[in-house]
Amino acid sequence: METTSYVGFRKRSPGDSHPILPRCCEAINIRDLWRRRGPTWSAKLLGEGVPRHLATRPRACAEGRQGRSRHACAPKMAAPMWRSVSRRRWSAALFPLGFSPPAPREAHSGARGLLAVQKERGLFKEFFPERGTKVELPELFDRRSAGSGPQTIYCGFDPTADSLHVGHLLALQGLFHFQRAGHNVIALVGGATARLGDPSGRTKEREALDAESVGNNARGLRRGLEALAAHHCQHFADGRAWGSFTVLNNADWYREQQLVDFLAAAGGLFRMGTLLSRQSVQTRLRSPEGMSLAEFFYQVLQAYDFYYLFQRYGCRVQLGGSDQLGNITSGYEFIHKLTGEDVFGITVPLITSTTGAKLGKSAGNAVWLNREKTSPFELYQFFVRQQDDTVERYLKLLTFLPLPEIEHLMQLHVKEPEKRGPQKRLAAEVTKLVHGQEGLDSAKRCTRALYHSSVDALEVMSDQELKELFREASFSELVLDPGTSVLDTCRKAKAIPDGPRGYRMITEGGVSINHRPVTNPDSVLVVGQHILKNGLSLLKIGKRNFYIIKWLQL
Repeated sequence: METTSYVGFRKRSPGDSHPILPRCCEAINIRDLWRRRGPTWSAKLLGEGVPRHLATRPRACAEGRQGRSRHACAPKMAAPMWRSVSRRRWSAALFPLGFSPPAPREAHSGARGLLAVQKERGLFKEFFPERGTKVELPELFDRRSAGSGPQTIYCGFDPTADSLHVGHLLALQGLFHFQRAGHNVIALVGGATARLGDPSGRTKEREALDAESVGNNARGLRRGLEALAAHHCQHFADGRAWGSFTVLNNADWYREQQLVDFLAAAGGLFRMGTLLSRQSVQTRLRSPEGMSLAEFFYQVLQAYDFYYLFQRYGCRVQLGGSDQLGNITSGYEFIHKLTGEDVFGITVPLITSTTGAKLGKSAGNAVWLNREKTSPFELYQFFVRQQDDTVERYLKLLTFLPLPEIEHLMQLHVKEPEKRGPQKRLAAEVTKLVHGQEGLDSAKRCTRALYHSSVDALEVMSDQELKELFREASFSELVLDPGTSVLDTCRKAKAIPDGPRGYRMITEGGVSINHRPVTNPDSVLVVGQHILKNGLSLLKIGKRNFYIIKWLQL
């Protein structure tokens, strides 16, 4: 990692020239959109920052009428560089008057190969820009195109917590599908941007995190991302040559940046009107709390991240949730103004709860991917409990199963819905990706132990699995003295009250050990019956109160 403030940039020299895009090219793509989409699409364009005169009144010109692309008549721009010049000279050289990027659009059915497959599965929602570029996005991933090789795609994950959650899985699946197709992917941990807080999709400002907390969270996210990438390679290999999976942290390149230098170099390329027009910004500005400068600046840093990865790794595609479209657009504008090159964005849908709320930490309904927060059993059961009207969609989005196999699962489900075959397959595939085969086996053991009262499953469960399965259960370590009775055990575990009342709870059938009812308080514990082979006993009082006992000196 270089320690200079701006890696790969050089100062302006007297002989440098700055070609400007012809004004005849400024609205050709917008014209095409407006003709086919009409005034309704104008509202969409305005919502993402396209100037009103371009979104509502397409300009005609001789070159545009000839059907030339936006850059067909533009001279080739100089190599990417930063220039230490005044804001006015920045504007004249790299920010042509009236320039606006193409607007987003639903992925079209004509997209070939990888994009078409993921569009059919529902994983890719919008492509940006879809047309009007020198090389269109489908051609970028078409190996049959001349000069088309492995591409680099990135997606960002802000460490606002120390674990990923289910809401991150769609973006990760997008990265994995690109990797499986032979492309290189980057998972970017936002160790710097998390200090500001992304306003997208929020009605109020995020709780501020100090540098130490963000650093700890970033390390947790890195471990989680690397674990998922390892499980993906280990358990879902398909015999093809895959691309690389790299985890980076944007704190590495912001740590040495000087604020004034950064603003002087980059600030002139961002237009306040465009930034203010973003839907996420408008929503927050209209809220009672308003919007802080830190949040407002977030999209500038995300745009610079895209530029940095473009320069260093040749990254031309950013992947993000559908609520990230405004930030992706800022990155496109920044890179295009600075280098004249086209980059692209792809959005994925958001995973929502049954009420339509976005799943995540902020919404308070996160299902974590860290075992310490959500056990493999709990993750498995989350997907087993999915409704029939969502399970097919989740199978397409969250697994690598071929579409014909998913269709077959749904056909069997129609005949035998009580078996919940699609739900169990979904749960198994996701749990194996997140926790590996061992995690899936653990989830199935816990399921048998809890819902099928399987003593065999209890006997092979570890201390950790029992604690995960019965998170609210009290855990005790007791010495097994000769002649220890059921009553002694219940009292030492503080599971029953002292005196006659506790005695009656046993005689009246309110106590069970290892799923077997016990009614004789004076019965002596028997290894293999009351004490499992793994040295554990599961004590249950009433219907919901569990106590885990680990016996010492067996």
